[in-house]
Amino acid sequence: MAGTGAEPLRKERLDRFLFFSRAVKSRTLAQKIIESGAIRVNSEKTDRSDHKVGAGDVLTMALHGRILVWRIIDCGGRRGPAPEAAMLYEDMSPPPTPKAEMSPYDAAIAERPMGSGRPTKKERRETDKLRSDDDD
Repeated sequence: MAGTGAEPLRKERLDRFLFFSRAVKSRTLAQKIIESGAIRVNSEKTDRSDHKVGAGDVLTMALHGRILVWRIIDCGGRRGPAPEAAMLYEDMSPPPTPKAEMSPYDAAIAERPMGSGRPTKKERRETDKLRSDDDD
């Protein structure tokens, strides 16, 4: 690259990139997610938050209940507003799965018609008022 005058490829810590790109709310949270093994860089699992990433790297992440696939365009220099953060990566994620299929947990919960079950506080007061009127 000598003589081309091009700026050398800039690399940044993975936890900083996740923070700057607004994938997570804090660097501490990013470090915990990385250490849990939920992130792959170029199809290789990493558990080191100081792993260096740069333009062209592909991140595969299990975040917010779905799989995200991002190609890094630029590392960024700060945690800016959301439109600025969205320019740091290209989102190549698969579409989210349809929610028509119920999870086993949701399927185990019985359906209950409206009005059945415990009364609200307002309904309880009305019932108590009716009972106290009958006692007089």
